[in-house]
Amino acid sequence: MDKKREKTTIVLFSGELDKAIAAFIIANGAAAYDHEVTIFFTFWGLNTLRKDEVVKVKKGWLEKAFGWMMPRGTNKLGLSKMNFLGMGPKMIKHVMKKHNALSLPQLIELAQEQGVKLVACTMTMDLLGLQQEELIDGLEYAGVAAYLGDAAHAKVNLFI
Repeated sequence: MDKKREKTTIVLFSGELDKAIAAFIIANGAAAYDHEVTIFFTFWGLNTLRKDEVVKVKKGWLEKAFGWMMPRGTNKLGLSKMNFLGMGPKMIKHVMKKHNALSLPQLIELAQEQGVKLVACTMTMDLLGLQQEELIDGLEYAGVAAYLGDAAHAKVNLFI
């Protein structure tokens, strides 16, 4: 008889480096324990999935303004506490490297290798003017109903 896999879902609402790192550490840990894992990225959490480089896409002025104001990719995320005008993220990255901890881009890559489902919220993408071309490869795109479908069968549901 086949054992049914446990499920874990995470909503990543925050666009802060420390919270994104925590979400991916939990996701990778759950995947290592053979859980089916979904991370649903909404609002500021979507910035974690943005490509570092500027991608030329057609946008209105409001969408351009949002794109300019929001951090572009993992290297631009600030900390939730002790950001110190951008010095906090540099310090935490240094400490992580010193202790041989994986960086956020490495954690994202590991999650993808382990089959963690990374889902970008399409409603929020519309609201913030983000387009698929601006986000990293390997994502799924869905609305809240898809997340709720995964969460309804999950033993662990987290909101970060």
